[in-house]
Amino acid sequence: MKILVVNAGSSSMKYQLFDMTTGDVLAKGICEKIGITPTSGTITHKRPNADKYFAETPVPDHDAAISLVLKTLSDPVLGVIKDASEIEAVGHRFVHGGKKIKESVLLDDDVLSYVESIVPLNPLHGPASLKGVAACKKAMPAVPQVGVFDSAFYAEMPEESYTYAIPYEWTEKYDIRRYGFHGTSHRYVSQEAAKLVGKPIEELKIITCHLGSGSSVSAIKNGKAVDTSMGFTPQGGLPMGTRCGPIDPSIVTFMIKQGYTADEVDNYLNKKSGVIGVSGVSSDAREVWAAVEQGNHRAELAMNLIIHYARQLIGSYIAEMNGVDVLVMTAGLGENDNLVRNGICTNMEYLGIKINEELNLNAPRGSLIDLTAEGSRVRVLVIPTDEELMIAKDTEALANKFYAAN
Repeated sequence: MKILVVNAGSSSMKYQLFDMTTGDVLAKGICEKIGITPTSGTITHKRPNADKYFAETPVPDHDAAISLVLKTLSDPVLGVIKDASEIEAVGHRFVHGGKKIKESVLLDDDVLSYVESIVPLNPLHGPASLKGVAACKKAMPAVPQVGVFDSAFYAEMPEESYTYAIPYEWTEKYDIRRYGFHGTSHRYVSQEAAKLVGKPIEELKIITCHLGSGSSVSAIKNGKAVDTSMGFTPQGGLPMGTRCGPIDPSIVTFMIKQGYTADEVDNYLNKKSGVIGVSGVSSDAREVWAAVEQGNHRAELAMNLIIHYARQLIGSYIAEMNGVDVLVMTAGLGENDNLVRNGICTNMEYLGIKINEELNLNAPRGSLIDLTAEGSRVRVLVIPTDEELMIAKDTEALANKFYAAN
């Protein structure tokens, strides 16, 4: 079965085409500058063992973007399929599934209506994802469309993990709760971790650290998420590239009283805080570490804040689960930044965590690595995430059910 995985943004559309018989990626790419102007648009298209293709071409909307993707995938020179009929299912990445969507689902009219109703909970990503689905349904009307939701992994956490201690009528009226995000990544690497340690995931306590420009930490017990650091929005948990992470909520009202509008405060906390806000250098950790080497104290503080809050979360989740068997690092920093990994895992022997520091400092970037040191009670693994493959697997399972019933 060939499956197209789509991740639609407001002005971009990422795609990967999988052959699920082998699990291989046949091609992947991105359309950008969608709808910026009537004539703007680009496509970058990659195939294994072939030169990257780039072209500028008008992409006025998401309908045009998916048409361009399908045309490129079936192009006699650039393509990997004869025509779009070879695509048997499409998987869509959604950030937010609200409190009702608890697993990946076929995107029928009822589901799409519900997802549209919760757009106020996710105004940044929700509308774009819906446009991507509409475009794919129009271009491939007979093909099942599947939604894979980042928040679904956390929909059945214990009530005490997702409830905020706010007036309960707010919780009920406005659906305010800890939703959690990056769930597709956390689910993927936790499953891979179980395979690597050779035990059923139902017998393991795992802490997964998705550390990148956006970061989150999750506690997974017996294969189920029991807690996670991101909350009502992807803002909470620990400092990120541009997001503040955990702060006293009264800072918001304090700054409004200083003359900032609510939208201005929101913009500062989402786009001008975190690593770039503290360091004053960049949101890119590589540039911040370079500033650290030049003696920049604020740059060092910014990176230490990430390490501090990650360690705090790991410790609290060990207490919450009464232990941990596996600690996983993934995503941009988790896979590539040995200084962040070392900072998080150093002086954690009391909790059973000890890494091979020499291996960590010399390990190849973006690779699967077992950092567990001799004598460590906890396995410490670096596992490259693959959210698109997870989406493709879920899509294949639901597409098989769809075709069996039809």
